[in-house]
Amino acid sequence: MTDRLIIGITGASGVAYGLRALEALAQTPIETHLVMTKPAEITLASESDRKVADVHALADVVYSPDDIGAAIASGSFQTMGMLVAPCTVRSLSEIATGVTTGLLTRAADVVLKERRRLVLMVRETPVHLGHLRSMTAVSEMGAIVFPPVPAFYQWPASIDEMVDQTVGRVLDLFPIDHDLVRRWGEPQADTGSTVRAFPGRRTRD
Repeated sequence: MTDRLIIGITGASGVAYGLRALEALAQTPIETHLVMTKPAEITLASESDRKVADVHALADVVYSPDDIGAAIASGSFQTMGMLVAPCTVRSLSEIATGVTTGLLTRAADVVLKERRRLVLMVRETPVHLGHLRSMTAVSEMGAIVFPPVPAFYQWPASIDEMVDQTVGRVLDLFPIDHDLVRRWGEPQADTGSTVRAFPGRRTRD
């Protein structure tokens, strides 16, 4: 399979997930193809001190969200799949219905029709029945719905560590080698200790 991965960033809160994914992938041979919506640029300004140009610089190829003639809009352009991080409910709904209005959701639709891996980090809570039905629909079509729910068994000391753990688990799904995750039951390279439980909690040997 061609070592290309599409990264979509929408306007949902959680732009850090998309940024961290791009940073991690920059350390691999994988070629990243980025499409970032206009609302995502607004969220970036609210949640980060980085500029849009800084985000673009992390990717190998960048597309305008309105460029429906882009390479990633065609199934003949081979990729490993697509990660949308984060994914708004609007984008989720467009993908679920196949009624796409821009390059990001069109690219996701192409990934599904070509039976490639699509991972949607849907960022919304609480959710109503319509949201759940859209999640069910995309799951039935072959996508993976991956809400960015943090894990705590690795004792995160910062938001950055929580983001790393979540992004690392997403990259596992493609699969892509990385060193972002502190894995349950495995020795950690930094400390030599084994992640098993919270401090003070008794566990079986």
